[in-house]
Amino acid sequence: MEPVLYASCRVGDLLIGIDANAVQEVTAGAALTPVPLASPLISGLLNLRGQIVTAIDLRRCLQLDDRPAGLRPQHVILQAAGGVSLLVDEVGDVIALDPESIEAAPRTLRAHLRRLVTGACDADGVQLLTLDVDAVLALAAGEQVSIGG
Repeated sequence: MEPVLYASCRVGDLLIGIDANAVQEVTAGAALTPVPLASPLISGLLNLRGQIVTAIDLRRCLQLDDRPAGLRPQHVILQAAGGVSLLVDEVGDVIALDPESIEAAPRTLRAHLRRLVTGACDADGVQLLTLDVDAVLALAAGEQVSIGG
């Protein structure tokens, strides 16, 4: 079975894997334009070489504490229609995982977190949670997201 590639990133104490096929590029934190009356999950808009990209703060989606002062988020730009960036604390390496090593999200995860991950596996002794990008986009759009998609 072919390995699946995940772009790894840190969000708080969590190691998150984003399907590498969904990632367009990664860029360092850039100035965001606030969007009045937008969901609190939306940090603002990013002008990426003339393309307007909506920046979704993954910390807020995962209901983690605010980013520490001085820690500039990084943008994981997705290939999603309309341009979307996920703000993360730190971008890591691309990790190749055997699909059979990915298990269901642990039941010990808080329910809101389980709604946004498709599974978990061991990545060099650290638990990596595989992100359900569609669920994050739906949550940011104000839709109800159930556990398991």
